[in-house]
Formats: sequence, C-alpha cells, structure tokens
Amino acid sequence: MDRVLITSAIPYINGVKHLGNLVGSQLPADLYARYRRGRGDEVLFLCATDEHGTPAELAAAKAGKPVAEYCAEMWQVQKDLSDGFRLSFDRFGRSSSPQNRALTQHFAGRLDAAGLIEERSETQIYSAVDGRFLPDRYIEGTCPNCGYDKARGDQCENCTKPLDPTDLIDPRSAISGSTELEPRETKHLYLRQSAMADRLRDWITTRADWPALTTSIALKWLDEGLRDRGITRDLDWGVPVKKGDADWPGMEGKVFYVWFDAPIEYIACAREWADATGRSEADWQRWWRTEHGADDVRYVQFMGKDNVPFHTLSFPVTIMGANSTGEDWKLVDYIKSFNYLNYQGGQFSTSQGRGVFMDQALEILPADYWRWYLLRNAPEGSDAEFTWETFQAASNRDLADVLGNFVSRVTKFCRSKFGEEVPAGGAYGPAEAAVTADLERRVRAFEAHMDAIEIRKAAAELRAIWAVGNEYLQSAAPWAAFKEDPDRAAAIIRLSLNLVRLYGILSAPFVPDAAAAMRDALGTDADWPGDIAAALERLPAGHPFAVPDNLFAKITDAEREEWAARFAGTRA
Repeated sequence: MDRVLITSAIPYINGVKHLGNLVGSQLPADLYARYRRGRGDEVLFLCATDEHGTPAELAAAKAGKPVAEYCAEMWQVQKDLSDGFRLSFDRFGRSSSPQNRALTQHFAGRLDAAGLIEERSETQIYSAVDGRFLPDRYIEGTCPNCGYDKARGDQCENCTKPLDPTDLIDPRSAISGSTELEPRETKHLYLRQSAMADRLRDWITTRADWPALTTSIALKWLDEGLRDRGITRDLDWGVPVKKGDADWPGMEGKVFYVWFDAPIEYIACAREWADATGRSEADWQRWWRTEHGADDVRYVQFMGKDNVPFHTLSFPVTIMGANSTGEDWKLVDYIKSFNYLNYQGGQFSTSQGRGVFMDQALEILPADYWRWYLLRNAPEGSDAEFTWETFQAASNRDLADVLGNFVSRVTKFCRSKFGEEVPAGGAYGPAEAAVTADLERRVRAFEAHMDAIEIRKAAAELRAIWAVGNEYLQSAAPWAAFKEDPDRAAAIIRLSLNLVRLYGILSAPFVPDAAAAMRDALGTDADWPGDIAAALERLPAGHPFAVPDNLFAKITDAEREEWAARFAGTRA
C-alpha cells in the first residue's frame, strides 16, 4: 500500500466557480484520489477556500455583509457544490482557519531566520477616491505585452505575463474605476526568491517526469530572472504579520499577501482534518514532515497553468527556506497542470460571468454527465473547447449508448429469462477467452494511464473497455442462443454480469454515482481487479442481483438548443 497526498489548487471565495475552474484542478484531483483509493492506497486528499485579500473584501462589500460572515457563507456554498460533484475531499478547509494563521506566521518566522525576508520601502499606488492602497490585482489597465485592456496589476489574464501596476497603460482602480491614482511610500516584506533561483532550477530540472507544461512555465520564469516577491499588503482582512508568536516591528496593521498564506493552507488543511476528526499532531505531520514519516509519501498537486509559477517557485521557496533552518517539510513530488477550457469560442471567466457555472450545471444534469465530459476532454496538451454539441455527443454515445445500454440489456435479459440471479449452466469458451485476453491488456493499459495521470488516454481506454462488453454481447447474441442452447446463453449472461461488476469498479473514478448504482444492483464489493480471468468469475451462479434504474438518459436536440441559448450571455 502506497501513501499519496493530493492537493487541488484552492479556489477563491468570491463566487461560484465555473466548469473551467473545476476541470483545471479539483475534478482531476478527485479522479486521481478515487483511483488511488480504489487500488488500495492510503490517500489524504485536501482542498480549501482561499479567503483572504481584496477579492473577499470587495465581494463582501458588494453583498453588504461583514467579510468574515460572507466567507463563512460562501465556504458552505462551495462545499455543497463540491459535494454535488462528488469531490471526495478528506477535508475541505478554509485559509482563514486558526491553523493556517499559526502556520503562516510560523513559516514567516523561519524564512526570516533563514535570511530570506527583507523589509523594503517602496512606492505603491494609492487611490484617493477609494481611500486606500490598491493591491496589484485591483489596478486594471492595458497590458503592454498583448494589448488586453483588462489586465491586472499582478498578471495579464489574457497572455499570463507577470506585471507590476506601473507596467500598465492607462491604469485605473478596479474598485471605483477612478484614474486618480498616485504613488505613495510604504514598507513591506519581500521574499528573496532570487536568492533561491539556482536551487530551484536544480530541483526543477531533476523532475524528469513532470508534464512539459509545468516545467516549461517554471523554467521560463527562471530564465527571465526570478524576482523577489512582496509578501505583505496594506489590508485589514488576512493573516496579521508576525514572526511566529512575536510581533514584527514596523509591520503593524499589515497582513500577509494572499499568495503567501494560500499554499500554506495545504499544510494547515491537514491540521484542520486532524483536529476535526480527533486525530493527533503526529497524524497530520506524518503526511508533511519527514521526521514523522512523510519520506514515504508521494505528494501530487493539481492546478491550472496560471497557478504553476507560485507552486513551482514561491511555495517551494517557502518550504526550502524553512527546511534550511532545520525543519523537514515535504516538497511536492509531481505537479499536474492544465491548460484552459474555453467556452463556445471564448473564455470561461468568473470575473466576467462567462460560461456554465457549477451550480447551474447541477441544475441541468447529475454530476456524472459533467464529470465524464470534462475529464474525457481535459485540457492537458493544449486548451480545450466546451461546446454543447460535443457535450451531447459524449453523453449520448459514451454514457447512454455504450455503458448504460450494456448494463440495461444484460440485467433485463437475465431477469426475463433466468430470474434475478446469476444463471448457472454452460462453460466459458473461445469467445469468453478472447474477451478476457482483450480486457487483460486494456485494463493494464488503463491502469498505466491512470498511474501516469494521463486523463484523456485513461478515459479513451475506459470507453474501449465498455465497448468490449457491447461487442461481445452483440456477437454472442444470448437472445438467439437461448432458443437453441439455454446453457450457452446462461454462460454469456454470467460473463456479462461479471463485466457489469468490472465496469462498476473501473468506472468509479470517472462516474462515481453510476458505478455505485452498478455495484449496488449486483450486491458486490469494489475490490480492484487483479487477474481479469478471476474477476470475470467473481459473481458465481446463484448470486442475486437487481435491475438498476436507467443509468443515463439521452440529451435531446431540443434540450441542447435550449441550454445553448440559456448560456449564450453572461451570468449576472
């Protein structure tokens, strides 16, 4: 049994996330977590809401609520939606938790002791109209690199180039729209990332198994010259600046930058999990500290490509810096990053309300439809495109016609001819041997793709495994065999019911509700198949079963057209 720590990039608290957010981190992370659990591994799967910074303050002000109250309410909204999509987090935490506050302040103290934090006087943008310093992301303007007119002061959403507010053309306040901005002097703490650039490069270049997307983004930032990063802000909402338990002179009234405390929440979330479930300090530290046993943990992160720089550079600097003072925190082993999922020729966008959002999706159809389509079309090698036509085709041709149709035909035929028990009589012959050999090869290939987190390839192989059953059923034709040789028909159906069981296990990471329905109908376990020949005899003659409800309804052309029209605009 292996031990696998899995984290998904944590979503901002300010609003419901869209399907592009979902497939860029949380959903593939859940796929992998479910798969590893299915293989018998010990898994800790963590995610949380990212609650600090100006985005939360502005969203709360817009809602007319105190920021803490707003964040608590939105955490519940996001938790309910993650449950609706069957995201199997061991803990869905909060970056505003006491555990994260304590750990963030602890890491800041360790980094200061390591000489990696420097206090600097700097000039920042102050908005007289708003009466406050503006964080980088709340200054908007035109990107000097690509000309996008809604670029933020920290990064251009369009071309992903990192920016400073002073780089923007015609800057304005994203809060009020005011262009009455003036530079003012303030003091902040900087993480000396540049001092760790060579060590980061050495570490990244040894990660030979990382996706090219991950390493190329990280090395591009290093090649351009890694800059030191400000880790404090002049805000009210956030983790107060301290060195562990001690005050930090000159930093009174300031908070840590959200991108400093947010990744630390991965660690804090494990502590939240332990506290919430009555576990000890050692129980969560064995996942994160080598002294407590984390040396045999494989740590895998999932994220969209825009989050790669912070997870390959800034967060590792935090971990490496703390470890240079004698601590022993776990560094990530593998980072699975994703390109963007676009929507009908444009971009999904939370800020602009474009596309289908998680709550809207679940109002239309159950989670399995969305999970299958999004994972089948995961934006791994390049950006992917959501269209209603491809969504309808994947749902109808894969889920309804291949998987659902097979389960329905087999169970209903058996009930009508043999009753609700696995039929006895007949022996497996050459056709069954061919199916077994084909599946032995395909299941091992499916496992290899899942082990490598090659999601599209795994989905394609799973669909091919489903198709084996349909092709076998069609060629073996138990309805014809039953008229002349009932024992032969019994053997065909016995193998087919065992195929349903196999599908109920292999499909669980992708379509967990349908997979559970298959297993429940058969009254069987979820043990991962080792030897396929043995797996296809797991349900013996006489084993009772029930005919499950129709697993998947087809999407009609009228429904597709209605949804395309409904989501053609933007969300209010």
